[in-house]
Amino acid sequence: MNYYNEMYEGSRVRDPYARLSQWVEGMPADFRQMKQAEAEALFRRIGITFAVYGEGGDPDRLIPFDMMPRVFEQSEWRRLERGIKQRARALNAFLRDVYGRAEIVRAGRIPARLVYQNNAYEKAVVGVVPPRGVYSHIIGIDLVRTSKDEFFVLEDNCRTPSGVSYMLENREIMMRMFPGLFRGNRIEPVDQYPELLRRTLESVAPAKCHDRPTCVILTPGHFNSAYYEHSFLANLMGVELVEGADLFVDGEFVYMRTTQGPRRVDVIYRRIDDPFLDPLCFRPDSMLGVPGLMDVYRSGGVSICSAPGAGVADDKAIYTFVPEMVRFYLGEEPMLQNVQTWTLWKQDDYRYVIENLADLVVKEVHGSGGYGMLVGPRSTKEEIEAFRAKIEANPGNYIAQPTLALSTCPTFVEEGLAPRHVDLRPYCLCGDRIELVPGGLTRVALREGSLVVNSSQGGGVKDTWVLSE
Repeated sequence: MNYYNEMYEGSRVRDPYARLSQWVEGMPADFRQMKQAEAEALFRRIGITFAVYGEGGDPDRLIPFDMMPRVFEQSEWRRLERGIKQRARALNAFLRDVYGRAEIVRAGRIPARLVYQNNAYEKAVVGVVPPRGVYSHIIGIDLVRTSKDEFFVLEDNCRTPSGVSYMLENREIMMRMFPGLFRGNRIEPVDQYPELLRRTLESVAPAKCHDRPTCVILTPGHFNSAYYEHSFLANLMGVELVEGADLFVDGEFVYMRTTQGPRRVDVIYRRIDDPFLDPLCFRPDSMLGVPGLMDVYRSGGVSICSAPGAGVADDKAIYTFVPEMVRFYLGEEPMLQNVQTWTLWKQDDYRYVIENLADLVVKEVHGSGGYGMLVGPRSTKEEIEAFRAKIEANPGNYIAQPTLALSTCPTFVEEGLAPRHVDLRPYCLCGDRIELVPGGLTRVALREGSLVVNSSQGGGVKDTWVLSE
């Protein structure tokens, strides 16, 4: 299979990478190794780790960082930005609809069972319309590239997409280690993201808020794999990082315990899952949430970002219908296409997938992190047969996609530069307006030949540049 190398057009270095190519050629191997060690030391000193559970030993690991940036021209980014904003509008329109009159279901465009029997569909918020009608406030759209002009959406993340701290720290560390690179290239900044995020949260404050909204980030605590990101964002945004025990409900409002006494909270950017938000509404054994929170939310006393129930829009079975959402709600053609997807609850799709497992990528509908999936061309016969048994036991729990020819970017390895497969997660903020910072999180599959970019599966990260005009 031929893979598109984003640095080259034929044998010629593409214009966006021209100066980087010169920079690499002028870098001695020992200097590169010294800088790589410096980057790792900075990541460790700052505390940028992620957690992998269930494998024994210390779960906290240093995320691999590649010093070779990924570069987009301004024209490429503008095209992606338009498509991402369009998709975000459609996803929020879908959420408003399915918790309201469900016109898209009535019209027969999406099967009712995929919505109402979905584990992420929350009956507790049916009929509740959050401020500005926005349910998903931070949407991470996972994109893959297959050629110079072809981009596909691999996945939508409408609940609490993680990784934005890596986007910000990747840039900070690159600027600290190679300031000359940024003087010689016209690179769009990303450091405004925390300010834009705070502005987005404040713009969706409840109607009962009459002063400047008080925003907090609700974290499960320091044992959570993304705790670094929670504390990092709270610090940059200038808001309090709280756990469930720091909040309480009194009457129509939520309050935060402080040394100066209770302080009313207007907007909660929650980084905990729906089932743990409120033990009086969801899981009664939850120690992470706030008893009575959902009553206050439903009465308009607090905003929760993203809204409870937003996860029904990023289910992998629902994903297949997002282009139809764009047409149904916006009356437009999708600017970004989905990857071809077979849904195994359809008999024809099921038969095709079962007969072609060795050539396909099969994923659990509710899976994440690179787990619960089969990459057919990279799997042994035994692994394929074991996965076949899982599918046959519960076909509706899986979707399948072709093995894409993911683009590659030059990546530093022991011998110098080598192509490695990448994806991109831009972060779209939805409030009184829809905004993106120019860039996102580029994840890279560091193992030669691997198509799995998740950090839990051996992937790393890169700085992502968007060049100014």
